[in-house]
Amino acid sequence: MDTKNEMGLPKASDATAQTYRNFPMVPRVVFGRGSFDQLGGILLPKRRHSDAPFIFLVDDVFEGTDVVSRIPIIFNDQIVFISADEEPKTSQVDTLVQEILAEYTEIPSGIVGIGGGTLLDLAKAVSIMLTNKGGSAAYQGWDLVQKPSIYHVGIPTISGTGAEVSRTTVLLGPEKKLGINSDYTTFDQVILDPNLTKGVCKEQWFYTGMDCFIHCIESLNGTYLNAFSQSYGEKALELCKEVYLGDLTSEESRDKLMMASWHGGMSIAYSQVGVAHAMSYGLGYVLGVKHGIGNCLVFQHLEEFYPEGVKLFNQMKEKQGVILPQNICTGLSDKDFDTMIEVAMAMQPLWENALGADWRSIVTPEKLRFLYEKI
Repeated sequence: MDTKNEMGLPKASDATAQTYRNFPMVPRVVFGRGSFDQLGGILLPKRRHSDAPFIFLVDDVFEGTDVVSRIPIIFNDQIVFISADEEPKTSQVDTLVQEILAEYTEIPSGIVGIGGGTLLDLAKAVSIMLTNKGGSAAYQGWDLVQKPSIYHVGIPTISGTGAEVSRTTVLLGPEKKLGINSDYTTFDQVILDPNLTKGVCKEQWFYTGMDCFIHCIESLNGTYLNAFSQSYGEKALELCKEVYLGDLTSEESRDKLMMASWHGGMSIAYSQVGVAHAMSYGLGYVLGVKHGIGNCLVFQHLEEFYPEGVKLFNQMKEKQGVILPQNICTGLSDKDFDTMIEVAMAMQPLWENALGADWRSIVTPEKLRFLYEKI
């Protein structure tokens, strides 16, 4: 009898000891204001030789800023500026990999992602695809990557997504929005410098921070919950409350939210997310809605599944004076709704975590259509 779910995690109903997944974690991390300036020293021993560059994938909002001038470029290193206005795509990953392989005779010493979740996911995906054949769409799913990625570093400049610590890189593909979820995805090094998050607009701070908050609510209320996930999820939730029911702009809040993001990501490393994330994938695929705001747009209507979480979300939204967009699904065709529903319902591990193995008797296409029409 199969005693584990798709992710290799023991099912919630298991009563006897099982074999648990040996998940990877980020092996090295630096936290502290100003720690970004340690990047050069961290990379130096990882440089194979002068012809094997480091490629820095950097959010283009930093072009011409002090952050770029502090990137430790030597030899034939390259900075690639990338817009984070849209969700990362498999085609974008494949293009970046092809350009790198065409320009250099040597595989890079490593990839460094500097930015929010989009840049971090791109960095993880490119590092994987430099050593694995074919297109990145073929690796969307669980444990499909066969060869280790090259050395890669994540440096978040906004807090909430948990991309800096997770074993997945979420990509919009030609047929689905789904992560490359593998043991080789996790960063080899992360630098957590709260100073890099200065200047982020309040709305973006809210949306990405709520991604972390919703991680916690879904993990802590899921059927996959265990002591490991609970310990991280509860701490992340506590920090989110301190930040979003308090002063969002203080230095201490930046520190706390960066650690909430880390703990929130860890809470789902041995668990899963749930209803909001599954439905957000559908919004992202059809409408291109970014992940953080997509989660917020869905979560506000999920009282049936997370009553206390939605109540707290509304308190935080009111406290911070954030007004969510409305009627974004107005005018969508039946085909659009069907596609959103198909993408969402394909996220089986998320639904199983949220509602158990019998989730299909609770969540129907008609129910999802009703919820999407409210957004």
